[in-house]
Amino acid sequence: MIEIAILGHGVVGSGVVEVLSAHKDSILKRAQNEIYIKYILDRREFPDSPFADRFTKSFDDIINDDSVKIVVEVMGGLNPAFEFVKQCLEKGKSVVTSNKELVAAKGAELLKIAKDKNVNFLFEASVGGGIPIIRPIHQCLAANDVIEIAGILNGTTNFILTKMIRDQMSFQDALVLAQELGYAERNPEADIEGGDACRKICILASLAFGKHVYPEQVYTEGITQISLNDIAYADVWGGVIKLIGRVKMMENQGIQIIVCPMLIPKESQLANVDDVFNGILVRGDATGDVVFYGKGAGKLPTASAVVADVIDCAKHMGARKYLFWSDSVSNYVHDYLDDTTSMFVRITADDVAAAKTKAEVLFGEVESLVRKNASAKEWAFVTKPMQERDLQRKLDDLRKSGFTVASAIRIGDL
Repeated sequence: MIEIAILGHGVVGSGVVEVLSAHKDSILKRAQNEIYIKYILDRREFPDSPFADRFTKSFDDIINDDSVKIVVEVMGGLNPAFEFVKQCLEKGKSVVTSNKELVAAKGAELLKIAKDKNVNFLFEASVGGGIPIIRPIHQCLAANDVIEIAGILNGTTNFILTKMIRDQMSFQDALVLAQELGYAERNPEADIEGGDACRKICILASLAFGKHVYPEQVYTEGITQISLNDIAYADVWGGVIKLIGRVKMMENQGIQIIVCPMLIPKESQLANVDDVFNGILVRGDATGDVVFYGKGAGKLPTASAVVADVIDCAKHMGARKYLFWSDSVSNYVHDYLDDTTSMFVRITADDVAAAKTKAEVLFGEVESLVRKNASAKEWAFVTKPMQERDLQRKLDDLRKSGFTVASAIRIGDL
């Protein structure tokens, strides 16, 4: 019998208890050992729970009990999760977490402790919820050199954009609906401003390329400025707008990484990933493009991934899995402005003809886009690929000439 403790009994924590209980017999066969929940840490009381006698409010009960071999951290956030996880690893306990904020901020440090102590630190549920992605990159695609990873990593923003595309719903109305349906938090900033997707692409980049990438190193842009006009022009162009987290390896072994809305062609495998679903494209030198698809969040999908890691820990007691990356180094993450991209631009001007002339002087030949019911003072176009630093400078020149740049959205060649 392997005794475990669970830190947190919220949505995911209660789901972990539910999955462990409902699938007890099959888990026993797969883990080749019984997994027994000895402690559940939570500040609240759960007198009606069948596990009521196992709740504790003291972390000391867990850290000082040498019989607890695996700790599941599903509290979320950095504090006190980081200190708790660090102490558990230092005490020789393996840790499983779904906490993307923790892994994105402290992954390199915690993986080093796990390596030094010959225990496991696993986090399959931290990126895609119930979508298997950490283990496939680490194991199944290990014979490949990963060239690039790009994905729709946040279900809330994908739901909002889907409503804007399908139902012509405004951003604000779609956000309210997402909150009513429980897809968005009361404070949705982490989702709609791109922070959640940023943490996830940091974890994937760290895993795929072997050096830690911190969220503060990543240029991040959310979807709050996307309008129905942009959605209409994307359709005219032959694509859709999605919030994409993307990282790619450069020739000098550095990386380019960004989180931002992108206009992607309808032929892309990511273009039809809709509603609250996530899609993650991994581009390998041997496999080509491999896409992982599914619900990126939710109580039971996320709990399923957590329990799979618990089983993995149980099967590797005293024989740690080699899941590791080193800390970051200087100049590893390149400035996003050095990347090459083309861009969809929407401008408003009293004199559209003058705006067109100025744009063609700045950008050279551009692809004009025309949508139905457009204002006479509106014009949209797509630039040729060029270094983003040059693109931004030319957009500034447009603004200085008295024209309003209402939207500037990168084109994703995915």
